[in-house]
Amino acid sequence: MPSTLRHDFASLAASCRGQHEPHRRAGHWCLWPLLGLVLLAGPGAVLAAEPEELASVARAPVSLDGRVISELRGVSAYPAERRAQDIGARLKALAADRSMPIDAIQVIVGEDRHDIRAGELRLLSLYDADAELEGIPRAVLGEAIRQKIVEAVEAYRHERTPGALLAATAYALGATLAAALVLFALLRGFRGLYALIERRLQARIEELEARSQKVIQVEQVASGLRSALRVLQIGSVVALAVIWAQYVLYLYPWTRPLAERVLALILDPLRTIGLGIAGALPNLVFLLLLFFLTRFTLRTLRLGFSGIDRGTVKLAGFDPEWAWPTYRVARLLVVAFAIVVAYPYIPGSDSAAFKGISLFLRVIFSLGSSSIIANLIAGYSMTYRRTFRIGDRIQVGDLSGDVVEAGLMVTRLKSVKNEELVIPNSLILNGSVVNYSTRAREQGLILHTTVGIGYETPWRQVEAMLLLAAGRTPGLLKDPSPFVLQTALGDFCITYEINAYCDNAQAMARLYHHLHQSILDVFNEYGVQIMTPAYERDPPDPKVVPRDRWYAPPAASS
Repeated sequence: MPSTLRHDFASLAASCRGQHEPHRRAGHWCLWPLLGLVLLAGPGAVLAAEPEELASVARAPVSLDGRVISELRGVSAYPAERRAQDIGARLKALAADRSMPIDAIQVIVGEDRHDIRAGELRLLSLYDADAELEGIPRAVLGEAIRQKIVEAVEAYRHERTPGALLAATAYALGATLAAALVLFALLRGFRGLYALIERRLQARIEELEARSQKVIQVEQVASGLRSALRVLQIGSVVALAVIWAQYVLYLYPWTRPLAERVLALILDPLRTIGLGIAGALPNLVFLLLLFFLTRFTLRTLRLGFSGIDRGTVKLAGFDPEWAWPTYRVARLLVVAFAIVVAYPYIPGSDSAAFKGISLFLRVIFSLGSSSIIANLIAGYSMTYRRTFRIGDRIQVGDLSGDVVEAGLMVTRLKSVKNEELVIPNSLILNGSVVNYSTRAREQGLILHTTVGIGYETPWRQVEAMLLLAAGRTPGLLKDPSPFVLQTALGDFCITYEINAYCDNAQAMARLYHHLHQSILDVFNEYGVQIMTPAYERDPPDPKVVPRDRWYAPPAASS
């Protein structure tokens, strides 16, 4: 405050204090025009002169029955909150004591303070430090606070009179009746909206469903509309209840603080959300742009790899089968890069709660990621190594079947018994894989089986019979020609191996079945006994089946 203005305040305050006691109240009133003059002169002058250290001083509001009278400071030994609570308790005691007249509230001038008293009860004391916070003389501040106390006490007493309470009750009943009528109208209105959805919109939604070729489902759209109306209905009822409760509770002085808290329960979260959104708006704009840029990049990559998969785009040394696995790797890298870039801009990313959740997720991922990563690496490794394709007949360890799905984590096979075999990719990578289909498509797969024939049978006859059996077997290739190998000269028999080509690995079981049938028929036809692995002596009769017994009941001739 300018020095001349402070001097005028001091002079006027001194003149007011010098008056006789009967005219002291009139002297106090003479400070009000000067206070108005200061305010008209511009609050900017007062605020501009206020030191920065005063602006940072902690204050606490002094209130009576919810009406704020002033904000006062405190000291380290007597904080502002404690001082405001003590003054508020004394003001409440004064207001409740109707024997104490309003005129008894006076400002008593001391050497270092101004006391506001009601008879012998000291309500509060104002010091130079309090006046410095407001930027006005202590006498002006004292009179202003005294006037606010008078108004608050009068309102406190008036609101607790029978007439005021009766009027508040009448207003409460009227508000309750009005709220009931509005609630009834709301329920009737929403009931009509529900009926409108069922009657009029149903036909339009069905027409839209027919035009969209069942892409849009009637029940889904109707359910979505009903859910939206239900949310709107609940929100309207809750808003009406809050408004009614806040109004009715505010009518009575005892429930007025509760009314303020009820409103704060709704407004404070909304205010916090609004301020949070406003503060995070630049980051949200950045995240939105990053999202669309990442989406555009992924769509471009998908378009390129789709062309490679279809064969319209060709790259030297790049197998079309690698298109989608490579796209998945590229997509993972792009998304990971986008997450790294977006992380600092995510609202709340620097909070302790967010960091705690991130740490928890990292721990969970580290505990269960070893096998996951191993299977992922194995899946991609098998893809680029061209280990097998969908539909190939393979064998992994003791398991064999047709590949129906080659995922990043597991490979699914369908066995010859129509069983589903789920094999982790890490097990396939660390073990041996037999692919029956790869060579079968190009050069033919060799099927082979062995028989043991005694030394007394000429080997040329045995080889001729085996070749004859292979030629009779449907499904085996004539070119390349079948061939016979003698794999062992045993103690009691010679082991012959017939080898024949086929181009369908999925028919292996059926072809083996027919080949074995043909071998049995040919050897029985020529009366040659197929030996067991070992025996003690020759049987008196050869162990063969004569032709007339080939179709013994219940077998039927074909």
